[in-house]
Order: sequence, then structure tokens, then C-alpha cells
Amino acid sequence: MSGCCSTNNAQKNNNAGAYTVVGMTCGHCVTSVTEEVGEIAGVRDVSVDLASGALTFNSDQPVSRDAVNAAVREAGYQLA
Repeated sequence: MSGCCSTNNAQKNNNAGAYTVVGMTCGHCVTSVTEEVGEIAGVRDVSVDLASGALTFNSDQPVSRDAVNAAVREAGYQLA
């Protein structure tokens, strides 16, 4: 099937997450948060901005705030 009613499997189940991380001061902080959040099941495309503390990601499944918080805390930081 083609056109507006077709299903693109590459775009299914796109859940986005957006949070603010506090306490980061350097590139190593960004790397730590990126790695920990990236280990959450289904999470991909993790982006962390040092200046603003913005944490965004996409996921193949819903991700709870508790799961994100646990990953950020494991990296040594906190969610706002």
C-alpha cells in the first residue's frame, strides 16, 4: 500500500522525552548523562545540552519519569 495510508515501520512507536538536568558543569557530565539515559530499554537519539541542561531522546516504547530520573541520578545529577 502506498500514499497517506501506508505504514512505515521505521517510524512506529516514536515516544519522545524532554527533561532538564541540573548540576552538570562539563563535557564529561554530558557524556555520563547521555550514556546512562541511553541504557534505558528502547531509548535512542539521546541529546544533552550543557548550557541549558536540556535532555531529549526518542524511544521505541514509553519511558517513565522514574526511569529517566534513576538514570540521571546514576550519572550523578538530578532532574529539575
